[in-house]
This record gives sequence, structure tokens and C-alpha cells, in this order.
Amino acid sequence: MKLISPSLLSADFGNLERDIEMLNASECDWLHVDVMDGVFVPNISFGQPVVKHIKKHARKPLDVHLMIVDPGRYVNDFKEAGADILTVHYEACTHLDRTLHAIKDAGMRCGTVLNPGTPVSLLEDTIQLCDMVLLMSVNPGFGGQKFIENTYNKVKQLRQLCDRKNPRCLIEVDGGVNTSNAPMLFAAGADVLVAGNAVFKSENPLQTIHDLKQ
Repeated sequence: MKLISPSLLSADFGNLERDIEMLNASECDWLHVDVMDGVFVPNISFGQPVVKHIKKHARKPLDVHLMIVDPGRYVNDFKEAGADILTVHYEACTHLDRTLHAIKDAGMRCGTVLNPGTPVSLLEDTIQLCDMVLLMSVNPGFGGQKFIENTYNKVKQLRQLCDRKNPRCLIEVDGGVNTSNAPMLFAAGADVLVAGNAVFKSENPLQTIHDLKQ
């Protein structure tokens, strides 16, 4: 499976509807929405009102990534805002099992996110609950960072864990993804790639999305 989920964090916020319409017309599969609170990560992005606006115009599923403290408090809020997929950080969840169940009970696909320094082995007891695991290939909080090379190894480790305990679980990679490393990430076992600057800063975003899928 080769899915592309462009990150709206790199879109032109002054022309958000225009950029969403461009993605609607593209070969991308999902729209990735990064929610940051300025506490769990240094940056602040947008919350439920903006997600609702995005949902009004998007014709593809919203892949919402919560980079916030205590994300379990906001599961129903983001369901109401229009999230189709909701991913939460392992590092931010005191009760990860409970939060994943809450996301499923709300009718969304659920996922766990791992920071670069968090080992895949910590998912041994919860991987069976996940529809997806998102591996951060940069330290979260800012766009445009350099890709961390150890991500290839983590994707392979996670692929082995998924094959053993939850073969239907998708593997998503976010951070520094571009047309150069995309083939190696897919080859390592990734299913979904998040691309921000690689898409929105390119001269031809539609062509870049096409190239990423190839």
C-alpha cells in the first residue's frame, strides 16, 4: 500500500481553501492535520475550529495528529470537528489503552505516534488496538526539519511487530519525507507518507504527489 497524506501545516494559511482544493484534485489519499498545543511541542498550530473548516472543503479523509498533552480529553471534540483518523502520542498518554479504545468507540480509526527516541518495542501490548502507528522521522513541533536516518530501521522493526501481532496495522512516517527517501521508506515497510514542504514548497505540487506515490 502506498498512501500520501500531505501536511497542511506547510500550506498557505491565508489561502487554505485553495490549497485544500488543490489536494482534492491531486492523487493524495488523506489530508494530514497537525494539532499542536505549545506545551507537548514548542509550536502552536490550530485546533478544532480550523479542523471543522478544513472538513467543510476536504473531499478526502482527515488524518489528524494530536501533538498535545492529555489527548484523551479531546477525542470527542475532534470527532465532532471531522477527524476520520486520530493519532495520539505514546509519550503524551498516561492511559494509552483507554485513549485508543475511546477513539475507536467514537467511530474513528485510531493510531499511536512514536517520537524518534521512543522504541518500537513499547507497543508490544497495544499494537493490536492500533489501526495505524505513526513514526516521527523528525522531532515533532516544526516543519522543514532534516529526516532522521534511523527511521528506516524503526520502520523495519515496526513492520515485524505488525506482521506478528496486527498485520492490518498501517505504518505512517512523518517528517522530512521527500521524493528521494520515499522509495526507501516504502521498501522498508511504510504504508503512508506524510509530506509537507516537499509538496507545498514544490513548483508543481500535483506532480510531486504523483512522484511520491510512484
